[in-house]
Amino acid sequence: MDSAGDDLDDLIRRVDPERWLSSRFMADPVKRADVIALYAYDHELARAPKVASSSLLGEIRLTWWREVLDEAFEGRPVRHHPTAQAIAAVISRRQLPRGPLEAMIDARYRELDATPMTALEALDWARDGGGQTAALAVEILDPETQTELALAAGSAWALSARSAAQPDLQDVFAQTLATARTAVRHLSVAAFPAVAHLGLLARPSSTEFAKRARLTMIVARGQI
Repeated sequence: MDSAGDDLDDLIRRVDPERWLSSRFMADPVKRADVIALYAYDHELARAPKVASSSLLGEIRLTWWREVLDEAFEGRPVRHHPTAQAIAAVISRRQLPRGPLEAMIDARYRELDATPMTALEALDWARDGGGQTAALAVEILDPETQTELALAAGSAWALSARSAAQPDLQDVFAQTLATARTAVRHLSVAAFPAVAHLGLLARPSSTEFAKRARLTMIVARGQI
């Protein structure tokens, strides 16, 4: 991994420790780095509504990332930002489709509205954000695996935090998690680390060592 890749890996270890730990079980180092770039892209999109002082500024930040996709898919030089450069390289190397990457941006617009999400809104938001992230990670790790198998797992991961802040979404989260547990059993061994971190929700651990041990068992079983 080059220095830019190391920087992104360190970033995800700090801001997204559970998904980072899951990525340690991705055997191919190049694919692992590509998934880390995807997680960094998701992190940047998640930051946009949080750091903006107004909805308009949040929209501007999200538009900036849509322009990154324009540059990447049109083969133009990509702006000098480590995550923008990394995700553009992954798009080229893996021939990723634009639709899911665009959906990840669209999902964040809902967060610019402080109104609590309805159950249907939360499901759409989770699918287009966390769900598409997991599906793209699966596509990177094993292009032969059905990416749809990861949508519920990624959605449940996103809903776990959302439902903690908005308790009326607990039922939606529980239903999505149940669907995910069935679906991910059909993922290939190579693709499974894209969703393994979801298994940490059942038995939260406070230390990295405990989480690693738990993830080792989850990956060995291929169940969350």
